[in-house]
Amino acid sequence: MTRFPAICALSALLALAACGGGRTVGLPSPDIGAATVTRADFGDSDPTDWGGPGPAAYAVHGIDLSKFQSRVDWRRARAAGVNFAFIKATEGGDRLDPYFAENFRGATEAGIAPGAYHFYYFCTDAERQARWFIENVPRTPGAMPPVVDLEWNPFSPTCTYRPPAEEVRAEVTKFMDIIARHYGQRPIIYTTPDFWERNEIARLGGETWLRAVAETPDKVYPGARWTFWQYTGTGIIDGIAGPVDINVFAGSPAEWRAWRAARAI
Repeated sequence: MTRFPAICALSALLALAACGGGRTVGLPSPDIGAATVTRADFGDSDPTDWGGPGPAAYAVHGIDLSKFQSRVDWRRARAAGVNFAFIKATEGGDRLDPYFAENFRGATEAGIAPGAYHFYYFCTDAERQARWFIENVPRTPGAMPPVVDLEWNPFSPTCTYRPPAEEVRAEVTKFMDIIARHYGQRPIIYTTPDFWERNEIARLGGETWLRAVAETPDKVYPGARWTFWQYTGTGIIDGIAGPVDINVFAGSPAEWRAWRAARAI
């Protein structure tokens, strides 16, 4: 795992903070008071039988996406019921999603709450990854808090390293601390069942966004509290080509508005 002298990392971070950070400039500020669409007109190419209401019990739905969805007609997606979008920005210490700025701008202009996420890479140190995210994701007032995506990537051509749980938590904490200082909001943690269990991610505290596509989160993550639930990776939504991940917010429209006001950058 690459390491950088602490003084160099600190100097770089201070320089970024002083100039506001972000190679991607000029992104519009989201409207925190945008109306909530409570009717989700979505499909699913591989639906789950939840044995009950499942995601339908929640009023506020949204998506997460990356370059694999290509270009999106955001106004059509908004009309279909998309209220928020977690948009991939960066991965590791040197990869930028080519659609990030376009997706962030399109979602914002359509009245959808945007947020940026970073795919964490276990062969690059936390400080370098934090610098890379800050360089590429502007501190945009009104945006949702940053997200750190924690999951194993067995298909990586360059890194299949799986550190011990203690190391995972220590490095992720470094990353989150740096990001929180820069954006003024602590990142949301996205993770999957196997990663959650093996690395005891609950010990990190804070807000979580949990993946559970076969059973509800209370069965997959017993006792865990969550703010967002990713319930399918095979969603079908007007305006988006191909399958897309769909999520719900754990609360009512009023609680959604309050959360946005409290957690906006």
